[in-house]
Amino acid sequence: MPLDKNFNKEKMDAVIVKNEGIPFQLEAINEVRINKSAVEKRCASATDRRTVKKHNQVAWLLKAITCMDLTTLSGDDTENRVVRLCNKAKNPLRNDLLKKLGIKDLNIKVGGVCVYYQFIRTALNALRGSTIPVVAVSTGFPAGHTPKKTKILEIKESIRSGAQEIDIVISRRHVLSGNWKKLYDEVSEYKEASGTACLKTILATGELGTLKNVKKAAFICMMAGANFIKTSTGKESINATLPFTLVMCRAIREYCEFTGFEVGYKPAGGISSAKDCLSHMMLVKEELGSKWLNPHLFRLGASSLLSDIERQIEHYATGQYSSFNRHGLA
Repeated sequence: MPLDKNFNKEKMDAVIVKNEGIPFQLEAINEVRINKSAVEKRCASATDRRTVKKHNQVAWLLKAITCMDLTTLSGDDTENRVVRLCNKAKNPLRNDLLKKLGIKDLNIKVGGVCVYYQFIRTALNALRGSTIPVVAVSTGFPAGHTPKKTKILEIKESIRSGAQEIDIVISRRHVLSGNWKKLYDEVSEYKEASGTACLKTILATGELGTLKNVKKAAFICMMAGANFIKTSTGKESINATLPFTLVMCRAIREYCEFTGFEVGYKPAGGISSAKDCLSHMMLVKEELGSKWLNPHLFRLGASSLLSDIERQIEHYATGQYSSFNRHGLA
């Protein structure tokens, strides 16, 4: 990505900081190229070449829990369900497992709790006393087909209600029609409306048509000041896949190399097993380094994933697999 290397030379030479955004650069977007077959080959070989077992697997799964945005975004959500989810967020593993593994002192908890606007206050009250942030989906989630004024108001109202992080959806039509400046302006307005809150931009990768569009959209969102780029709403037919993770991680790496700004990554949707989770985490580690496998730069959008992780950890601790209904979330 041939970004102008001189626009922010002082920041490049200083300590890497959170993304502040850069001026729109259409020439950089026009230069984006993707070798689809190479991407698919790289992803296919990643899981074959890398595996973790026994205590190492448990360590990776514990890390995954700390990077998880535990989520409920269903039409039948209720206050009671959100409260139960928050209680699970504060205590993601059963006490007997913590005791068996000797890790009670680690204070394992999730990275965030993601809910609709209506449940922000409920989540805040349920999480009182913890450091777990409340994440609110905004801007007409999941389709994004609401008036811009309404989208901006939704962000501001979510922050006013106490949300510390905002997950927004982009207008896919700007990507599909190649109107990159409109997408940049849109995300810039969301960034301004979110103030100091962490802004995560959902690309809805499964609806963007090509991997090239995914990478271009990722660059535009980062240029506009996104703190995270996120794959999916979880409502699309195709959500987080390894090719999307690879393309978006390389976009993050290139953007960081040229600007000095770190941007986080959040795969979401379709990651329901510990095995899939580890595949994404290993790819992130190989492409971006161990530094990215921390909650301030990596999140996993998940609901049922935590049940399988707890089940795998119980198998390590006891030698037996339990049924999923013993690891309910909400």
